[in-house]
Amino acid sequence: MSHHTIIEKAWQDKSRLCDQQTQEAIIAMIDHLDQGKCRIAEYCSGKWVVNEAAKKAVMLYFSIRKMKVDEIGPLVFHDKIPLKKNYKAYGVRVVPPGVARYGDNKRKNVVLMPAYVNIGAYIDEGTMIDIGTVIGSGAQIGKNSHISAGTVIGGVLEPIQAMPVIIEDGAFVGAKVTIVEGVRIGKAAVIGAGVTLTASTHIIDVTQAGTSKKYQGYVPEKSVVIPGTFAKKFPGGVYQVPCALIIGQRKASTAAKTALNEALRS
Repeated sequence: MSHHTIIEKAWQDKSRLCDQQTQEAIIAMIDHLDQGKCRIAEYCSGKWVVNEAAKKAVMLYFSIRKMKVDEIGPLVFHDKIPLKKNYKAYGVRVVPPGVARYGDNKRKNVVLMPAYVNIGAYIDEGTMIDIGTVIGSGAQIGKNSHISAGTVIGGVLEPIQAMPVIIEDGAFVGAKVTIVEGVRIGKAAVIGAGVTLTASTHIIDVTQAGTSKKYQGYVPEKSVVIPGTFAKKFPGGVYQVPCALIIGQRKASTAAKTALNEALRS
């Protein structure tokens, strides 16, 4: 019986979590996530596809783990999920006190500043995760991206079929940005400081005179996005509601402004 089948049966019948075979299948799936052999979501045949078995394995993993105390120097942790290890083997740089949970995967030349990465997250080669950033469970971050200080990248483990937050290759996410609820950021997009993007946020392209195009849950490739507002009528009056504005396309001059010093990557 495959790991996927065992996990699905356990998802439907939680009494199976006591079975050794079930626990071994769940742990094997988390091992695969940890090693990058599978991902919560992957780009296949021109679209992103959720790996529901992997998401279910993460949820079930919490159920079979026991609380444990870990002491690392003066730091003490009391949690079910162990901390990530083997950074040197993966070619990943972690600056103290950067923390990642077992079951995430960071590829070669990723730099993790004092930030937090949760189980199931995937961070591809050459990406910088800056100080104070939180990468949620299952979030997918592409190659050569820069996630700036104080940013919150949500995950999305539930509902199981829902897409996690996806940041595609070459994106620049500015300081104190919040991206949650499965929003996808297209390749090489630039998200300006302070932008908040949820599944319901209006993302308005204002680059063409006399017209505007609206997106929700998706920022097109190379878009430059800043915070904005639009007027919305309520029973109690007309008020300004937060939105995000696409004000242009990423250019060479934009890339120069958002480039990360190579000394930080070496």
